[in-house]
Amino acid sequence: MVGQRLKTYGRPRLTVNAGRRLHVPHTLPILPVAVTGPGRRNQDMNDQTVTVPERMSAVLLARHGGFDALEYREDVPTPSPAQGEVLIRVGAAGINNTDINTRIGWYSRSVDAATGQGGAQGLDGVDAADASWSGAPMTFPRIQGADCCGRIVATGPGISPARIGERVIVRTMLRSYVGYRPFEAWTFGSECDGGFAQYAVAPSRETHTVNSDWSDAELASIPCAYSTAENMLHRASVGAEHVLVTGSSGGVGSAAVQLAKRRGARVTALAGAAKAAAVRALGADLVLDRTADLFANPGARSVDVVIDLVAGPLWPRILDTLRPGGRYVTAGAIAGPRVELDVRTLYLRDLTLIGCTVQADEVFTNLVSYIEKEEIRPCVARTFPLERIVEAQQLFLAKTFVGKLVLIPPG
Repeated sequence: MVGQRLKTYGRPRLTVNAGRRLHVPHTLPILPVAVTGPGRRNQDMNDQTVTVPERMSAVLLARHGGFDALEYREDVPTPSPAQGEVLIRVGAAGINNTDINTRIGWYSRSVDAATGQGGAQGLDGVDAADASWSGAPMTFPRIQGADCCGRIVATGPGISPARIGERVIVRTMLRSYVGYRPFEAWTFGSECDGGFAQYAVAPSRETHTVNSDWSDAELASIPCAYSTAENMLHRASVGAEHVLVTGSSGGVGSAAVQLAKRRGARVTALAGAAKAAAVRALGADLVLDRTADLFANPGARSVDVVIDLVAGPLWPRILDTLRPGGRYVTAGAIAGPRVELDVRTLYLRDLTLIGCTVQADEVFTNLVSYIEKEEIRPCVARTFPLERIVEAQQLFLAKTFVGKLVLIPPG
């Protein structure tokens, strides 16, 4: 819980505490210098000097579990960029369902619960052997954080120092580390360390420069949620048709509303009544309470595409909204992973079921272009200092907001 002392494996203890809300600067200052390694001082053309510290602040995930598995530390070694990588000074890092799911081991096939049920205390009986999204065991300690916005401050071998100073976001589903093999990826913050730190390394080719006047927090709200939503729409080839979005007030759902409207779709969104106005402001044509009778509205067999992030007990009713030949697309199951399917519904109505995790390479590049052309907008509900990650995740699990929560590392 917030304010508790955390284990630090023999090092000085630190406290995750609920201090004052942090002011978020519009951007980090540009550092046009050639920083070659942690703790090393370097000169630029103007004889200015900057030092990347040998140690940094970061949140370590010590194991699968509840909030007590998170350790805020100020003595974590700063990473160095390897061949083909860059070092990023993190300006902001968003919070996503996958951060919670990974922490509690929800991806394990031994788990039947909805994601919120173990979010605070963890889940009993998790099989660590398959508790990551990829089905492989996690390596601990791990710095999570699937979202990252910041500035490049150093480059590894093979990468031009000309990239130093660029303002960037990192692709969440990293393909470089798996040789771009089909349907394989590493998730930033899962198979490698992510953005819940002052500094992070990432493959240069998957670290994208962004020219935008958005704040760091706003840009950090994009990588995971918006790429997940865009990938779902891309895989289903969504156009000017009727789309139903479940969980539309969350990070991915609110992104899906905007991105579907960008494609010319007519969007019906499901959300809690208290969030309906905010979801409508994102562009939804119709917002229904998540407990609504879907046979009455939008009506049985009236929807071309379902973008589903919820699953759980509602799933059979969601499927019944699809017209013959309709497409059902999923990238989440926050209400529970086990559903009941009458296979006759699937084959007699010629439905297509599409699962989405690994993203086409053009998805993230397209997202950057949408930002730069101002075709989408961020939806940041609140920011927190990195050290208040527990408080931020408590609010995340409460689901009382629309959009994204973002963490700000120390300057």
